[in-house]
Order: sequence, then structure tokens, then C-alpha cells
Amino acid sequence: MESFYQTHRYLVEHVESPVRRQLMDEIDWTHRLIGIKGSRGVGKTTFLLQYAKDNFGVDRKCLYINFNNFYFAQHTLVEFAGDFYRRGGRTLLIDQTFKYENWSKELRQCYDQFPELHIVFSGSTVMRLIEDNTDIRDIVASYNLRGFSFREYLNLKCGTNFLSYTLDEIISDHSRIAADICSKVWPLDHFDAYLHHGFYPFFLEQRNFSENLLKTMNMMLEVDILLIKQIELKYLAKIRRLLAILMNTAPTVPNVSQLSQDIETSRATIMNYIKYLKDARLLNLLYKEGEEFPKKPSLVYVQNTNLLHAVNPGNVDKTTECKTFLYNALHAKHKVNLGKHNADFCTDYQHCFKYETKDAHAKRSTKVFYAIDNLETGSKNEIPLWLFGFLY
Repeated sequence: MESFYQTHRYLVEHVESPVRRQLMDEIDWTHRLIGIKGSRGVGKTTFLLQYAKDNFGVDRKCLYINFNNFYFAQHTLVEFAGDFYRRGGRTLLIDQTFKYENWSKELRQCYDQFPELHIVFSGSTVMRLIEDNTDIRDIVASYNLRGFSFREYLNLKCGTNFLSYTLDEIISDHSRIAADICSKVWPLDHFDAYLHHGFYPFFLEQRNFSENLLKTMNMMLEVDILLIKQIELKYLAKIRRLLAILMNTAPTVPNVSQLSQDIETSRATIMNYIKYLKDARLLNLLYKEGEEFPKKPSLVYVQNTNLLHAVNPGNVDKTTECKTFLYNALHAKHKVNLGKHNADFCTDYQHCFKYETKDAHAKRSTKVFYAIDNLETGSKNEIPLWLFGFLY
């Protein structure tokens, strides 16, 4: 046990989180079992350690553990949690949860046996914490940690402390909000850099960002999909090929029959693979209102713009990039469907949004809000595209 405390102390003392993640203030930390889901690379480990540092320091009532530790090859989580609890421990932070075989059953046991113990655990977005998990779905509070928003990136790069806005606030008051932000910093000076490399926190590391992201994407395929979904390794090449085809044509209407021929597998398997790639946060699936998986999506998008640049360096279509950003930003807090009235997207069956360039001269519809690229401040139903990066 003492070695775990020593590791915890070292990690907490050396954790660096240069920008406060908004999720930190959205979580109800009074819940006794909290699951933090997020795709590989968005900073789940740093998030857990920053929570420990901010709220406990090196107080031994809180302990961070990682299931990479070989201790758990011979000992159970319940056994460890009991020892920690008897020593006065009350908050257990668990990382790499999916690497422990009976994680959900034993989390339930810990919850039932140790009534004053709070457990916060991280998990892959591919893990289903609530939908199909009968062990913990009635007791777990699940949250999603996303990559940096443009607001968080801007705060990091410029030393600002901008707050987020709701979609209704942006729709109704975007001119004033954008003018206020532009009076302090020039967002357009940083927007292209964010689209290229600002979504994943590891751009701060002294390594080649694109190579690091490609490595992360492959880990998503090999671990987050194959291992968690228990798919045989021999099918990895098919999933990789499918992802490459979709990423190089997105946003695309998926021709499932053609993909089935190209990948040499069944239509049903293609749809399952697409769903897994969506769960891993590599793709986004856009459906018409009232439709959802297992139906074929209307369009397949790449999940975020950084992935676009990693797969097609120097060859990313600007319209594709901007629509991908808009979808990703809206999707953070809202249900997004295929747009009506010739719009790209519709949120919560209510508001329609369409991407446009600044110099486009198409007739504007009063039923649509236009997200305008390269625009500092807008008016009426014309909103600067970058401002949607302030939704979280």
C-alpha cells in the first residue's frame, strides 16, 4: 500500500493542468460512484490527478491508482479498497478501469461494502457504463470529458479566463458576446491553429503532434475497440481500412453495400464497425430526425478537425474542416440531427445551422442561423463560426 501512496504523492505534486477544464465544475462530486468517460488523449488521467491536487493535496484520504499496476494481477479491487478504507481512505481515483476484468462487479461490491467510500474512475468512451451495465447503472453518475474547446484553448494560449455560453445565449446575444471577446483578444489569430492541433491536450508536449495523434488513433483501434469489444486481432486491418475510407471521404453518405465489398465483410458488420468507430470518438454519425443506429446514418463526419489534419496533412478541405468543427461544437451539449431548410444541422429538434463563408452571397433564410467563417462579429442570424467554440 505504501508504494501506492508514494506514487500518488509524486504524480499529484508534478501534475500540470494549465487550463481548468469546465467539467470539473459540472460534476456533482457528492455522488459516491462517478465515471469519467473520454476518448484516448483528452486528458482523463490529468483530470483525475488535478481533482486530487485541488481538493486533497497529498492527504492520504485520497488515493490515485492505475490498473496498469501488476498488483492487480494477483489481488482484487475489493481487497485493495478494503485495505485503503480501513486506513482512513475515503476517495479512491481509479484509472485504466477497462484493464481490470471484473471492474463493474467489484465497483458494485465496493459501493455496497464501504458506505463512506467515494470512487471516481475513468473509462473509455467505448465502455457502456449505463446502457447495458446491470452492475452499476443504478448507482453511477456518468460524465464525458471532451477535448479542449476553442474557449479552453484560447484561455490557455492567451492567459484569459473566458466563460462558456449556452447555445441560447449565443443565438440571442452573439453580437455583444463576440464584441466583448474581441475587445480582449483576437480569436481569428488562433482559430486555424486550434482546428489543426488544439483539441487534444498533448499538443503541449514536446513531441511531434501529428505523429502522436496517429499513434493515439491506432491505440483507439487496437485497445478501445478490439480489446474492449473483444474483437479478434485479425479483423484490425479491416477496421483500419474502413476508417481510412470514411475519413478520406467525410462528410460522406456511406454506401454500405460498396463498403461491404471493399472491406470484404457483411453489411451488418460494416454498420457495427462504424458504430464502434463512433463510440471511440473517431467518427460522428449524423441522422435525420427520428432515426438512429442501426439505421444507416445520413452522413458520416470525422469526429474533430485535428483528426482530419492527422490523416490528410496539408490537404484538408476548408468547408469540410469548418462543418466538422461546427458539428463537434454543437454535439457537446445538444442532440444534433440533419438540418432542415437546407441547413447542415438541427439541434434538439429546434434550431437549424448552416456553415457559410464570409463572402458568400446566397440568400439568407430567416429559419436558419448561419455560422460564418472568418467573421469577427456578426448580426441578426449571422454568427461567427469561432464563437460556437465557446459552448463548453
